Amino acid sequence: MKLALDPYMLRQVPLPELPGLVAELGYRYIELSPREDFLPFFVHPRADRAAIAAFKRALAAAGVELASVLPLYRWSGPDEDERQAAVRYWKRAIQITAELGCQVMNSEFNGRPEAAAASEARFWRSMEELLPVFEREGIQLRLEPHPDDFVEDGRAAIDLIRGIDNPLVSFLYCAPHSFHQGGDIAGILRHAGPLLTQVHLADSFDHRASSGLRYIVNPPGSPARVHQHLDIGQGEVDWDELFGTLAELEFDGIATVCVFAWEERARESSVHNREQVQRLLAKFSRS
Repeated sequence: MKLALDPYMLRQVPLPELPGLVAELGYRYIELSPREDFLPFFVHPRADRAAIAAFKRALAAAGVELASVLPLYRWSGPDEDERQAAVRYWKRAIQITAELGCQVMNSEFNGRPEAAAASEARFWRSMEELLPVFEREGIQLRLEPHPDDFVEDGRAAIDLIRGIDNPLVSFLYCAPHSFHQGGDIAGILRHAGPLLTQVHLADSFDHRASSGLRYIVNPPGSPARVHQHLDIGQGEVDWDELFGTLAELEFDGIATVCVFAWEERARESSVHNREQVQRLLAKFSRS
């Protein structure tokens, strides 16, 4: 298994310095999430050839590898012009990922839950345009259902990925979204089976608790999706269930620490979560 760090809390660190810092924190792999100076949220990538080359040199010097690249674009609508732009952004992001020598990208379904059917139609249109590009570059795509996407339930997302029916496309399970995916960690992971190739690791509280009054959002009936990306152990994700099921399934993909809640102690948080993952892996080791 590749244990990676999503360095979003460290995004103020200049990109060429990031691999060295990640190595200091005890990680050998990075999942590169959006950065304003490289792959920003929802707009065209900013990386040029010089930035790509400098980042590659820094990775090699630090002995750190790029496990995956995570772009976020509005490729499932709702606006058709925006969808077409997102496809263009995706094509450039795929090219950048290939130039970095990385073979994995992961992202979200996007779209709107109140317009799920229309969003899914736009998603399929985007996939028709992008799958040939992924195939040409030999890059895998891992997809996760995200709160407020057109698909939020874990099993529904897995079934949709099965419908894509392409060996390059698989499922990412995001632990802090467990309670939006249905709450059945083991059941969803087993439903995915060999389609499970990546997991995101952070903790969260169950927003459904206390008769749905764990969090009170005004006005009543607001469609806001509430969750956290906390340190492992600070929330209510069942880590024994998660890592026990991963061991049962002989999971050997990418596991990314993606905690976002503690920028004021980002380094300490990154080390803490690495240690927690290593403890859980040892606890459920089959060796």
